[in-house]
Amino acid sequence: MMRAKKTVPKFDELIDPTIQALKRLGGSGSIDEIVLEIVKLLDLPQELTEVPHGNTGRTELEYRSAWARTYLRNAGYIENSDRGVWALTPKGTQTPSVDGRQVARDVARQQQAAREAAEAATAPIGTPVEPPTIWQDRLLAVLRSMDPSAFERLCQRLMRESGFIEVEVTKRTGDGGIDGYGTIRISGLISFNVLFQSKRYKGNIGADVVRDFRGAMVGRADKGLIITTGGFTIEARREATRDGAPPIDLIDGRLLAEKLKELKLGVSTTLVENVDVSEEWFRSI
Repeated sequence: MMRAKKTVPKFDELIDPTIQALKRLGGSGSIDEIVLEIVKLLDLPQELTEVPHGNTGRTELEYRSAWARTYLRNAGYIENSDRGVWALTPKGTQTPSVDGRQVARDVARQQQAAREAAEAATAPIGTPVEPPTIWQDRLLAVLRSMDPSAFERLCQRLMRESGFIEVEVTKRTGDGGIDGYGTIRISGLISFNVLFQSKRYKGNIGADVVRDFRGAMVGRADKGLIITTGGFTIEARREATRDGAPPIDLIDGRLLAEKLKELKLGVSTTLVENVDVSEEWFRSI
């Protein structure tokens, strides 16, 4: 087991651990699974896994891990699907280990060669540039500005659109953080009672919130659901799936945004038509 680091690893220091994490996970995994496996591999203490990355709702470890995955994808070691699953490519599977700094340098050189002179500058090794604001950031900013009761109604609508029935908002205080409940029916045969909590957060929710919510739901529901515009610490995710305790599903801001887009709740997409004229086709007539 490697010794615990005193600082959050730089993104290039997470490149090889990302490959090793995917190998341990059987060749593929979700973002959360990969990050949790990296924490185990590097034996990172809780105080490092919970360092926030500004007010983005992500931890610094999650942010730097995202850059490590990006560099590995650009280098051809891993790939990702539209469903957010990352997997080793044949190149990644056949590679025992990589030098993270070398991978970062190689990718940087490839990017520089592909750009025009005015765009040739690349990010220095170990200091990735903050990505530009995207639609998810704009959406989460809107959600965080909503009135608390309106956000609860949005979560109620989200659950109904996702197949829940009898979804109600409790409208009670002092109820252990429970904002509402609903029932999910699987294949029309089996149903589960679910309690939910909605939080408009900028930062990360800790394990204490998950524990308190579980304490309030004991004996009242089969499962719990926490929906937030922020994120969850590594310890919170561990607590949510702790053995022997009622399971709690966690919906962070990233997943919430994707779900609203999927269900077309306040989010729409526009397809741009690209028309191409084949001069060769006309000459061949």
